[in-house]
Amino acid sequence: MSNYGGDILFERRGAAGIVTLNRPQALNAVTHGMVRALRAQLDDWAGDAAVTRVVIQAVGARAFSAGGDIRALYDLGKAGRHDEALQFWRDEYPLNAAIKNYRKPYVALIDGIVMGGGVGVSVHGSHRVAGDRFQFAMPEVGIGFFPDVGATWFLPRMPGELGAYCALTGERFGIADGCGSGLATHRIPSARFDALLEGLAGTVSVDAVLSAFSEPAGEGAIMARRGAIDRLFAGARVEGILDALDLEAASHGADAEWAARTAALMRAKSPLSLKLALAQVRRGAAWDFETCMRAEFRIVSRVIQGHDFNEGVRAVIVDKDNKPRWSPAVLADVIEAEVERHFSPLGGQELVLP
Repeated sequence: MSNYGGDILFERRGAAGIVTLNRPQALNAVTHGMVRALRAQLDDWAGDAAVTRVVIQAVGARAFSAGGDIRALYDLGKAGRHDEALQFWRDEYPLNAAIKNYRKPYVALIDGIVMGGGVGVSVHGSHRVAGDRFQFAMPEVGIGFFPDVGATWFLPRMPGELGAYCALTGERFGIADGCGSGLATHRIPSARFDALLEGLAGTVSVDAVLSAFSEPAGEGAIMARRGAIDRLFAGARVEGILDALDLEAASHGADAEWAARTAALMRAKSPLSLKLALAQVRRGAAWDFETCMRAEFRIVSRVIQGHDFNEGVRAVIVDKDNKPRWSPAVLADVIEAEVERHFSPLGGQELVLP
């Protein structure tokens, strides 16, 4: 078993290359070292005929991976070392693309929370298994960031307006909602993961092994609300979506209470982040994967030097007072030119993809 500082482990078991995220004390947050090590190992296995499939799993019951190591990136930014921080995303986004384009089955065994950077090393794989504690979310707008790691590609490709809902609210998708929305491809009880891993290490096809272990996922609360979500989140502007939610909340209909709660949730997020996220979802629908990743690198290059990311991380992760002071403080003050600036070309600094 290869060991990169203990944070990520690699082993060959039969026909499978097995990746284990091993930072349970940090909810398996993905560090720069882990990104580079995983990329190198995937490149190595891609050319190894003995490895016919890759499986990624994680240690600990709480999280598959709660995201990227945001605290470390915040600290670099605070020290004025923005280029060093950007190098993380320069390496992470091509890793997401490498997983998306991998020529061998790539199976993510997701048990526990999966967010942000953890989504980037799982959702682009060919097979995504939801264990008992599966909880998916893209909560970035709550820390003044934006849904990245290829979210510009996968969010608009979720059914109906689920992608816009996911991006703008940061709400968690459990097992049934994860399977119903296509975020997960299979539902398998966690207690069977060891036996599943043995099956995947053999020579039987990945699809056949996963089918043999799969169980029905049922219907989740978010999927049950699809009609309302598709109707209320269809707008081209965040203000329009909030107006629609407010109208629904005042209607005393079946979705009124949910609409009021959802609007309140959105109003607590960074106004700039909300506008960026909706722009990503709307534009990404027409873009190929590479264009989406390059757009995300353009956005991150600006966001890490902006006010809201540093303020959001301070409020949620560093001081934990959960009282971010966003700037601009209200949606009406976020001008369209500022949103456009985040999407504008970087000249010689554009992201280079494999």
